[in-house]
Amino acid sequence: MNSAPRLQIAASASLIALIFLCLAWEGWLAPLRPGGSWMVLKGALLLVPLLGILRGKRYTYKWLSLFIQFYLMEGLLRATSDHGLIQQLAIVETVLAALLFVLTILYVRATRVQPKEKAAEQS
Repeated sequence: MNSAPRLQIAASASLIALIFLCLAWEGWLAPLRPGGSWMVLKGALLLVPLLGILRGKRYTYKWLSLFIQFYLMEGLLRATSDHGLIQQLAIVETVLAALLFVLTILYVRATRVQPKEKAAEQS
């Protein structure tokens, strides 16, 4: 049973949710400076892998699994050092980033070509 389509949908949903969270957090909900800040760009950076994730590009999943760890670290740092709404948003960011990390790893494993399949394709 191929679980790749379900993993792709879940990873896409997690990435889109993380994009909206980052944009809302730094734009309106709890920006570093009143009226918004340049930190809103952290949400815009997540738009780069979005198309590759939606299309199921394995290479995009591979490098996103490394890139998403920065969001996981930021969420953990702010969840343990800030208070109030910022802490709650950081916890949500941490959960979404960890979920996306796990989903990208599972997708890469699910779409891996086995040596037997390679031999069958070549003959």
